[in-house]
Amino acid sequence: MATVEHCLYCFEALDAHLDDRKPMTLAEVYKSWAEYLRSADADADAEEGGADTADGTKLSKRLPALRRITEASASSSTSSSASNSTLSLGADTPATSAASSSAALPDADPEPPLTESPLFVTWNTVSARHGGHALRGCIGTFEAQDLDEGLSSYALISALQDTRFRPIAARELPSLEVAVTLLTDFEDAADAMDWDLGTHGLRISFHYHGKRYGATYLPDVAVEQGWTKEETLVSLMRKAGWVGRKDKWDEVQLSVVRYQGKKESLGYEDFKRWRDWVEGTGK
Repeated sequence: MATVEHCLYCFEALDAHLDDRKPMTLAEVYKSWAEYLRSADADADAEEGGADTADGTKLSKRLPALRRITEASASSSTSSSASNSTLSLGADTPATSAASSSAALPDADPEPPLTESPLFVTWNTVSARHGGHALRGCIGTFEAQDLDEGLSSYALISALQDTRFRPIAARELPSLEVAVTLLTDFEDAADAMDWDLGTHGLRISFHYHGKRYGATYLPDVAVEQGWTKEETLVSLMRKAGWVGRKDKWDEVQLSVVRYQGKKESLGYEDFKRWRDWVEGTGK
């Protein structure tokens, strides 16, 4: 399962690129985030009510939620099995996205976090007025990536090279949210309907008028859009470039691979708060 640290690392990669500085490694982010949580807990205990964050929220109130996300994500990741036209395994693939067990006992030896996985990185613009999300970039790969290299690479690729959008600029960072989805459990579907809404992402391929088409949707897309399974398939075929009649979609022979994936997301404010702490402490 994706974690808060994975999201921080993606923001770190993009922020460092735009600021022309050397980014932290994923291992450094993991270590720093743990130290940050401990430090913030101590600060909250020292000040009645906790310190105010930039948006007026008490830090002591935000930390439990962030900590639960971190612990749940880390616990889940240890048990996880590890496009506009043609798609093949390992191809850089634009996708569309809007956006566990309890922590180990204190004296248990936790397994190391997941180190490689197929992945997608999604950037969304968050409306300050309404809180709505608008897709700003999303690209990933079905080929397992070393997370240290893969997350940083696809954070930049999805932010700067998604041809559906202009490259993200530094001035946009405060309005952004990043989501990381790690993909698991790839299976050939028995037919076009052999998958479950809210559980499976889809990767389809098909031939139409002598050309091969393909596209993918992440597991959360159909539910976020409120689509039925049929509507999801038609939309995915349209995304791939199919221009046939909507009521004739089931006459096209689809090859469908279903997969699963749990995403984690993080807004810029939480990244900036952590990043300011890093710079202030020299970590």
